[in-house]
Amino acid sequence: MKQLTLTKILTFVLIGTFVTGVSAFAADIKTRMKNRLPVIKELKAKQILGEDNKGLLQFVGAKREKEDVVAAENKDRKTVYAAIAKQQGTTAELVGKRRAVQIAKKASKGTWLQDAGGNWNKKK
Repeated sequence: MKQLTLTKILTFVLIGTFVTGVSAFAADIKTRMKNRLPVIKELKAKQILGEDNKGLLQFVGAKREKEDVVAAENKDRKTVYAAIAKQQGTTAELVGKRRAVQIAKKASKGTWLQDAGGNWNKKK
């Protein structure tokens, strides 16, 4: 289900960017994000990675793996949030916070999530 929501968001971005003439760039983002998903799921399952309250990935301990993948995913998420913000006349930060709420609702049991106050908890 989480992938379905991501697909909806990316579809919205693709439609919006097509209108502005940069649909190939958006398609590249969608492809990159899909390709990274198995690694991200693995890191979450290992309890190394969590979802913060800004709609981004963060490491939740001293152990770090695949930092390049996490950095690339966060960069692409920020790009998507900025595109949505532009379409909606709001800020990328607000889009990210809204996305964080969506992610938290759909997250699997045991996923590390950061609440609005900055505290980390495993989803029960």
